Amino acid sequence: MSAFGAGIVEIRDIEIFLTLTEELHFGRTAARLHVSQARVSQAIKQQERRIGGALFDRSSRRSVRLTPLGQILRDDLRPVYAGLLSSLERARLAAQGVTATLRIGMMPFNLPDLHPHWRAFRARHPQWQLQVRPISYTDPFARLRAREMDALVAWLPVEEPDLTVGPILFRDPRVLAVSTDHELAERSSVSVEALADFPHATALHIPDYWEDAYLPFQTPRGKAVERVDSVTTPDELINLVGTGEIVHPFPAHVTRYWALSHIRWLALPDMPSLPYALVWQTERENDLVRALAEVVRGAGAPQL
Repeated sequence: MSAFGAGIVEIRDIEIFLTLTEELHFGRTAARLHVSQARVSQAIKQQERRIGGALFDRSSRRSVRLTPLGQILRDDLRPVYAGLLSSLERARLAAQGVTATLRIGMMPFNLPDLHPHWRAFRARHPQWQLQVRPISYTDPFARLRAREMDALVAWLPVEEPDLTVGPILFRDPRVLAVSTDHELAERSSVSVEALADFPHATALHIPDYWEDAYLPFQTPRGKAVERVDSVTTPDELINLVGTGEIVHPFPAHVTRYWALSHIRWLALPDMPSLPYALVWQTERENDLVRALAEVVRGAGAPQL
């Protein structure tokens, strides 16, 4: 149970509210939480009655919007809810003799090359638990700031004043994905200059400095690299490549996981490798984060 407004509500009701602030749709919220849409609606109405004001604008038939009051409550509740879940998780692990958990978010695929780091950490610190989970590359720092993750494996650069960039785990060469019926498909490699001759896609909700690092806005000779579509997931990106609408550079490790018969991978020898590093919130650095960083520093940064 947790205090919420003037009354007492279940933790589940807080989860429903926070999930609806992300989905902004009653149906998607219900599906994500595996409850009925009526349960979601009931929980929100009860919360609004306790507080005495509307948390969501329901004027649209398909989706909802947060009211200013809802935005205030969301921002206040997020860290409280994350802290409450962390406390419950620590209690559960303590009952099993595990004193703490280090939660790592992964932006690349779950590379076997990184497993030695995880094994070394667990061997050196058996009193701690390590969890490694995939995360979206759209707004990935939000989960750090919401205290849902303790550190990220993310590509560089990271230019966020509240985040610390730790040791590099690996550097990944670059490849260009093209459809098998694309005019470039018979080549084994292409130059960065050739990127300006074909359309690409842009990822939504990522920093501009990431967009430029992943796919430069212009070639070394100053030719603009055209972006014609917007995507939010890697699957959307590779689907556009597969239909022949775009070409797009990727870190080479994706070729191990996307063995697709309609995609060709071409080397980009003059495009710099993409470094991946540990990143964490500076103010939340702790013994677990430092211990993992020490493991990574001791192993060096291999080229995959």
